[in-house]
Amino acid sequence: MTNEEFRAAMSRLAAGVVLVTAQEPPLDPDDPQAPAGEDAGMTATAFMSVSLDPPLALVSLREGSRMDDLLAEQPLWAVSVLTDSQHTAAGRFAMKGRVSDRLLFRDLPHTRGEVSGAPLLTGALATLELRTEQRVPAGDHTLVIGRVLTARLPGTGGEPLLYYRGRYRRLG
Repeated sequence: MTNEEFRAAMSRLAAGVVLVTAQEPPLDPDDPQAPAGEDAGMTATAFMSVSLDPPLALVSLREGSRMDDLLAEQPLWAVSVLTDSQHTAAGRFAMKGRVSDRLLFRDLPHTRGEVSGAPLLTGALATLELRTEQRVPAGDHTLVIGRVLTARLPGTGGEPLLYYRGRYRRLG
């Protein structure tokens, strides 16, 4: 089996789309006056619940990616489950080679997680804040398993954003 065959087969599996976010730690964590670290975000489709008791979820991150490196040092992170009207945000945070996410967050309505301090998209179907419990190497990815600390349903409705056959799609 080739990589292309595997990728084509997996593209037939529709997946929900989330925005994974975290805030970089301050440059000097011992100095309360030190500026806060930058916000970082990435679009993911490999996100799932793992356990109800305790509440655990996992995200699969490409090994060595910016988010993988950040979550190796920052245990608190967040997830916004995107609506079909948030496909532009999903596309922005899926772009490779970004130097900074600062400008991407500037245009997006969001709040800060009360526990993680990470950005949570306004209007998302659901938001979760997590603390990393375990990191599991898996091929060219890292499975980051997090304990869910908060789970909210801030959106007023909408349908989920899906990813299917290499494109963002709407349900139905």
